[in-house]
Amino acid sequence: MAVSGRKKSTTGVTAARRPEVRLPPLVLWDGDGLEPDGDYDGVRFDGVDLTDASGRGARFMDCALDGCALDRAELARSRFIDAVLTGVRGVGTDLAEASLRDVEVVDARLGGVQLHGAVLERVVVRGGKIDYLNLRRARLKDVVFEGCVLAEPDFGDAHLIRVEFRDCVLKRADFSSARMESVDLRAVAELDIARGVDRLAGAVISPAQLMELAPAFAAQIGVRVEV
Repeated sequence: MAVSGRKKSTTGVTAARRPEVRLPPLVLWDGDGLEPDGDYDGVRFDGVDLTDASGRGARFMDCALDGCALDRAELARSRFIDAVLTGVRGVGTDLAEASLRDVEVVDARLGGVQLHGAVLERVVVRGGKIDYLNLRRARLKDVVFEGCVLAEPDFGDAHLIRVEFRDCVLKRADFSSARMESVDLRAVAELDIARGVDRLAGAVISPAQLMELAPAFAAQIGVRVEV
């Protein structure tokens, strides 16, 4: 696994380090579901139905999940290291307090994913749509959301360090009590913040976004804007 170097923009915002996952030859998984605290190394899960699977505390290293169903899968406190998840789908996937390091998530279709208290480091989420993503109290470092739709994501109490949102849609985002360092929102295709506009210190936005958010900023400090 190689990691691309950091770049610094003219605004002084440090770019996120992206993972460059290069998987070794993988063994096709032919087992039945998952096991709690299981160890999956060098495995490809190809179209596997993991609905209601119980893999709490499992470790996935040098793995690929392609087109897998993750409805209500129990993956709390699991670890994904050097992994690629492509076309995964499901509702109610539990990844609370999970650890994702050097991971690519591509074209996911997920709803109600529980990632509260999770740690994400060098993660790219590219394409797809995730509804009601719960990242409360999570730590995100060197994370990129790119070309995806995030409907009502919850970043409450989360700590975001070098996080980029590029060509993606943020609908009704909640940043309540979040902390930000070098968070780049300038390339967001649609920025809709439901709560936590007062927590954008540490983020960079575009002039156009500033104009769109001006009423929210004014309301935050008690200023009335009238004609």
